[in-house]
Amino acid sequence: MKVGVVGAGLVGATAAYALTLRGSCSELLLTDLDGDRARAEAQDIAHAAPVSHGARVRSGPLEDLHGSGVVIVAAGANQKPGESRLDLLQKNAAIFRDLIPRVAAAAPGAALLIATNPVDVLTDLSVTLAPDHAVIGSGTVLDSARFRHLIAAHAGVDATHVHGYVLGEHGDSEVIAWSTATVAGLPVAAFMDARDLPWTPGIRAQIERDTREAAAQIIGGKRATYYGIGAALARITERILGDRRAVLTVSAPTPAFGVSLSVPRILGRAGVLDTVLPALTPDEQDALHRSAEVLRKARQALDT
Repeated sequence: MKVGVVGAGLVGATAAYALTLRGSCSELLLTDLDGDRARAEAQDIAHAAPVSHGARVRSGPLEDLHGSGVVIVAAGANQKPGESRLDLLQKNAAIFRDLIPRVAAAAPGAALLIATNPVDVLTDLSVTLAPDHAVIGSGTVLDSARFRHLIAAHAGVDATHVHGYVLGEHGDSEVIAWSTATVAGLPVAAFMDARDLPWTPGIRAQIERDTREAAAQIIGGKRATYYGIGAALARITERILGDRRAVLTVSAPTPAFGVSLSVPRILGRAGVLDTVLPALTPDEQDALHRSAEVLRKARQALDT
C-alpha cells in the first residue's frame, strides 16, 4: 500500500494530499528535482495525517520509490494561459525520455499512473520507455467528472447519481458522449422531463462548452488546475491498489485506434484488465476517430 508521487508541484502535491485525506495508502513518498519543495510539501501533508487516516508521508530520492504499488508521474512543464496541452509535447517528452526509465528501474512491479500533459501522448511514450510496467494515463477521468457535475447541477441532484463519459483525447478534440449519459438510470432528457425541468439544445450545448472549456477557464483565473485532477488521481490509484475492477475512462494503448486514448476500461492491480467500447451514435464514432487522428499525428511527431 505504498504510493510514490514523482513531481511535487501543484498537481503532484494535491494528489498526495487527496490520497492522505482519503486514506488511500499506508505510505506515501514525494520526490522532485527540487528536494526542498518535496520536503516541504511532504512535511505539510504529513501534518494532515493525524487528523485523517494516519498515512506515513515523507520525501526522498527516486530510489526510495522501491516497493511502491503505484507511482503517480506528475513531473514536467505546466500548461500556461493560452497554451494547448499538445503545445507542451516536445518539452515534456524530453523530460520523460530521461525520467521514465529511471522511475521504472526504481519501482519494479509498480503501475505507472501518468498525469503530465499531454497525457495521452506521454502515456503512449511511457509504454515504450517502461515496457515491463503497467502504464495508465489519467485520461478523461477528470473531464468525465466535469461533465457529470454540470449535468447534476442542472438536474439538481447529487453528482454521484449522474453517469456519462468523455472519450478520446484529454484535450481539445475530446468527445462528449451524450449517448452514455444517465441520471438515476434514466437518459438525461427523460430525467429532466420527469422532473419538469427545461432541457433544450441550448442547455445541452452550454454543458458541452463548459466541459470542454473548464481547464482554460480555471487556468485563466488562477493559472493552474489541481484540485479536480488531484482527486481523480487518488481515485484511480485506489482502484489499482485495491484491485477494485472499477470502470474508468483512463488512457492506455488502444489497438483499434492506433494510439493511447480514453475509453471505459476495467482497472485492477495489473492495470487495465479490459476495455469496453460503449455503443456510440454515428456522430460520436466519427468524432472519436477524429480525436484519435489528432493524437496519432502528435505521437508521430515525436518520432520524426
